[in-house]
Amino acid sequence: MIGRTGNPTLNEKTFERTRGLSGQDRMTLEGTVNKTFITLAVLLGAAFCAWAMYFDGRNVMPIAVGGAIGGLVLSLIISFRPTTSPYLVPIYAALEGLFIGALSARYEVQFEGITLQASLLTIGVFIALLLAYKSRLIRATENFKLGVFAATAGIAIVYLLSFVLSFFGVSIPYLHDSSWLGIGISLFIVVIAALNLVLDFDFIEQGSQQGAPKYMEWYGAFGLMVTLVWLYIEILRLLSKLRSRD
Repeated sequence: MIGRTGNPTLNEKTFERTRGLSGQDRMTLEGTVNKTFITLAVLLGAAFCAWAMYFDGRNVMPIAVGGAIGGLVLSLIISFRPTTSPYLVPIYAALEGLFIGALSARYEVQFEGITLQASLLTIGVFIALLLAYKSRLIRATENFKLGVFAATAGIAIVYLLSFVLSFFGVSIPYLHDSSWLGIGISLFIVVIAALNLVLDFDFIEQGSQQGAPKYMEWYGAFGLMVTLVWLYIEILRLLSKLRSRD
C-alpha cells in the first residue's frame, strides 16, 4: 500500500484514483527518472533566462510574480488532475524556473556566490538521501512518514499564517530574522524539506511496482521537483541568515 508522504502533491490517494485502469502503459522507475531530468532541464533553462534578464538590468519582478502565481495555479490543477501532468508539468517547470531565477539573482546581489552554494548543497543533499534510501539506511516506515507529514503540514500552516499576518504589519518572531534561534528554525525546515525527498523516492518506487498509469511518471517527477525547489529555497534562506551575521 502506498503510504503517506509529506509532499502534498504525492500521497496515497493519488494512486487510489488510478487503480482499476487497464489497457495503458505502466509507470516505470526509469521513465520517472527521465521525466524528472526533463522537468529540471526546463526549470533550469527558464531560471537562466530570468537570471540573465536581471543582470541585464531588466525588471524581472513581473516575471517572478507571474511565475509564482502561474506555478501555484498549475500545481493545484496537476495535484487534483494527475492526468494533466504530461501537458502541464513542463509548463509548471518553466514558470517555476522564472520565479527561481529571479529570486536567486536577488540573493546573489546581496550575497555573492550564495546561489552556487545553495545549488551544490541541494544537489549534495539529494544524492546523499538517494544513496541512503537505495541502501536502506533510511526506511520510509509508516511512523517516519507520519512524522514528516505532520512537520511539513505544521510548517505550511506557519508560513500561511505569516503571509496573512504580513498584510496587517505583523510578523512571526524569529521566522525571518538572522538570530541564532531564527537560524535554528531555518535549519529545522531544511531538514524536514530534505526528509520529504525520502518520501518522494518511496512514493515513486511504490508507484512503479504497482504499475500505475504511464502519465504518473510525469506526476512523480512533478512531486520530486516541488520538493527540490522547496529545499533549494530553504537552503538559500538559511545561508542568507548565516552570511548576514558576518
